[in-house]
Amino acid sequence: MAENFILKRAQALHEDLRNYAQLGETEKPLVVSAIMLALNENEKKTEMFINNLTGDSVYTDGQKIFNAVSARMEKVKVSAQVKKEKILNQFNIIKDRTALNEKHPRLGQTPLRYYTEYLQKYVMDYAKGSSPEDVLGRFYGEFMSYSGGDGQSLGVVLTPKHITELFCDLVDIKPDDILFDPCCGTGGFLIAGMHRMLELTKDKAQKNSIRKNQIYGIELREDMFSIATTNMILRGDGKSNIEQNDFLKTSPTELKQKGFTVSFMNPPYSQAKTRATQHLAEISFIEHLLDCMSTNSRVVVIVPQSTMVGKTKETRAVKKSILEKHTLKGVITLNKQTFYRVGTSPCIAIFTAGVPHKKEKLVKFINYEDDGYIVNKNIGLVRTERAQAQHQKLMDVWRNDRDAEIKFMVKARVKADDEWLHSFYCFNDEIPTDADFEKTMADYLAFEFNMISHNRGYLFDMEEKNE
Repeated sequence: MAENFILKRAQALHEDLRNYAQLGETEKPLVVSAIMLALNENEKKTEMFINNLTGDSVYTDGQKIFNAVSARMEKVKVSAQVKKEKILNQFNIIKDRTALNEKHPRLGQTPLRYYTEYLQKYVMDYAKGSSPEDVLGRFYGEFMSYSGGDGQSLGVVLTPKHITELFCDLVDIKPDDILFDPCCGTGGFLIAGMHRMLELTKDKAQKNSIRKNQIYGIELREDMFSIATTNMILRGDGKSNIEQNDFLKTSPTELKQKGFTVSFMNPPYSQAKTRATQHLAEISFIEHLLDCMSTNSRVVVIVPQSTMVGKTKETRAVKKSILEKHTLKGVITLNKQTFYRVGTSPCIAIFTAGVPHKKEKLVKFINYEDDGYIVNKNIGLVRTERAQAQHQKLMDVWRNDRDAEIKFMVKARVKADDEWLHSFYCFNDEIPTDADFEKTMADYLAFEFNMISHNRGYLFDMEEKNE
């Protein structure tokens, strides 16, 4: 199933979820998740299951789907009973929402049966397949994109597929790695990592170990936790090691004992709105994650470029602390449209945990804004024919240590008060033109507006409204 087909189906289903059942934006992906779990439970008798959704007012369609979800949760043996209860509580909407369970005059059946038939026909087989595509995540992203920007205010920034796969390339993930995502969202990183690890081995026992013992995640939001668990179950994960918790409150000592060797993270964005909430900044998530990892483990994060700038005293102090305990290997500046519609200019930072940063170490700073992806207004970010060549160039520089022009890659020693970005270390011996100046000013003003709109005007020494 092509990506644009997924997005079109997600858009159509988004409208149907609203039109036929008046569902809110955060309720829609939960309904989708529950139905897909129920279909997964009845995959050998799908037609019979769907035909049994008759709109009965006593034994409702929602109750039938909910019972199937409960049965599925028992069979996959999720790690704790409390997890099962948390997930089922999120799915209560299936049986409690009247509009879902009454026959709709235009449909001639309940909305639940209509949605079930739709998902079985267009999504179910693909979601269970071998593709690393985070199907539920793509659906969730589409739902949020139609919600008037609510996803931004909640800090929900879902990672595109080509980025989750790039993370696997950057750390050269292996079948014996133990992968951890402390802010796993809908499970996109975990799915990409698990898929790559399974691809690299033919040993059945090792494949079973990967699914059951080598994938771990934490998610704070209960709805996204339920979606992530659903996603992993649909991928054949026999024991989903995902827990609903506040990562920043977890114990580094306890997490270190699990022996994670690789971690991928896309932390919540824009939570540090004032100096009083600086402990919720993206850089704080990075430091806590590094402190939770085994010595010499590989850590990759995707964050706004402002995280690497470090304008505030508090941020510079955290960066100094990171260098004292861990090693910064490189920072990759990404395409500004990577998170299309969100308005975040992202970068990727790669670390080695538990090894203090040596002053003489040369860090790779790469400008990967030209990644071969462009925006199609009807679809979103799409891959062009240049994407493979650009990816290979990045891998040659990163993994094979090939030389590159300074406009693409610079090696430099770093200090805590530096801006850990290619633009800070790169020099250009060409005299800029008026057009270059105008573009630079436009980029800066766009960045400043983006920060102010996210209540981060203090980065520019502006007076805070709450003071």
